[in-house]
Amino acid sequence: MAVLLIATRYAPCLKNAVFLHLKKHCDCGARSPAARRSSAPSAAGAGGDAAAPSVSRPAPGAAMLCRFASAGRSSAKLVAPLGCLVPRQKHTLPDLPYDYAALEPHINAEIMQLHHSKHHAAYVNNLNVAEEKYKEALAKGDVTTQVSLQPALKFNGGGHINHTIFWTNLSPNGGGEPKGELMEAIKRDFGSFANFKEKLTALSVGVQGSGWGWLGYNKEQGRLQIAACANQDPLQGTTGLIPLLGIDVWEHAYYLQYKNVRPDYLKAIWNVINWENVSSRYAACKK
Repeated sequence: MAVLLIATRYAPCLKNAVFLHLKKHCDCGARSPAARRSSAPSAAGAGGDAAAPSVSRPAPGAAMLCRFASAGRSSAKLVAPLGCLVPRQKHTLPDLPYDYAALEPHINAEIMQLHHSKHHAAYVNNLNVAEEKYKEALAKGDVTTQVSLQPALKFNGGGHINHTIFWTNLSPNGGGEPKGELMEAIKRDFGSFANFKEKLTALSVGVQGSGWGWLGYNKEQGRLQIAACANQDPLQGTTGLIPLLGIDVWEHAYYLQYKNVRPDYLKAIWNVINWENVSSRYAACKK
């Protein structure tokens, strides 16, 4: 087991942005056969090839922490305080709670297979590589390398967080409208479900380049908000909002099926939104 040095002042959003999302909020629940996942090839998230990580679960209670700084934190002094050594295991690709073809006709199997087994796998692999380099730089007191690794840690760490949430936000039994407290909160903060859906759709379609559209919870104000994040910037680390529902609008999420017509993809994805999962996230973040 690797030993990781964490610079707490370097990555102040670390615990919330990664540990809470990946351990508490991102558990995929039901799992598809591991054999199918382990045989899937890998790819690089940002262009190059990468070996696919093994598809396994960390041991119960193992720390799942990644190192990346939130936007605007790059000038913080890098510190490795005494007693900050914690055990860690490498991040692993989570299994999907459904088969690749389960979301058809709304999202086809080819997209799901490439998106999960190649793109997400690459974020996981590249995150592990960047973390190891960062650990070595901390041990050597190499501040220059620590700073230079920030973009890779943020990009790949964010990609892992975002996709782990995204898969659970989708379901072959999804669609329709939420119920209970979530529906009441949507009506309170957006006027109606139809108005909320229209606003999040427009926000997501309007993302320039690659990014995500989000429904999040503002814990300080006790209300729901929508927000867009560029690239793989994690919602909580970027805006402070707790992620409830994320819509991936990178081209790899839809181009093979919807080509350059992003609005058609947005129209289709509402048919597979897992409102039970979103509602569970909403209930959990209010505690």
